[in-house]
Amino acid sequence: MVDPESIMSIPKSGLEDASRALNTDDIPQLVEWLSSKDDDLRYQAFLLLQSRSAFSDDVYPFWDAFRNKLKSKNSYQRSIGLMLIAENVKWDTQNKIEDTIGEYLACIDDPKPITVRQCIQSLGRVASARPALNDIIASTLVSFDVMAVKETMRKLILLDILNVLLIIQQEQKTDEIESFISESLSGDILDKKSKKQIEALLTCR
Repeated sequence: MVDPESIMSIPKSGLEDASRALNTDDIPQLVEWLSSKDDDLRYQAFLLLQSRSAFSDDVYPFWDAFRNKLKSKNSYQRSIGLMLIAENVKWDTQNKIEDTIGEYLACIDDPKPITVRQCIQSLGRVASARPALNDIIASTLVSFDVMAVKETMRKLILLDILNVLLIIQQEQKTDEIESFISESLSGDILDKKSKKQIEALLTCR
């Protein structure tokens, strides 16, 4: 069984190997530590579960625990829920994302900008794994009021949105998405460097 000392001794470079060495019986303990008041322990448990989810479906059974975190009063818990759900959508044989997506997308209006960013960024994984949700994801993203967030975060959040829309656009092109991208590239939120990055990505698709 894992213990706090053993997982805290794992260097960042060793997380993947450590996650592969976990036993399925270790997963419930790691999930429990996600609620720890010890920031370092909580974060290390999250990283191990995130890494494990990349190649194993034994974190997926805890989907409901992650979903419950979306409504937590603690922004760290909301972020953990968002990211671990996104990592496990590919294992979602029970189609739980169908019932969860509304609560998930609601986090785009989170009061914490970092949680907003983590929500949007994670939607790229959701869109890739579940193309059937592309319409609702795209509609939510293009409707997001970037000007409502503080000025220092606008460019970053807009870039996050554009990167997800580009993923969706690989599956389906819509006038709504193309119009949003065009307006973003002609607007004042992105600087010249950012616009060139997006234009380069568009050229590649």
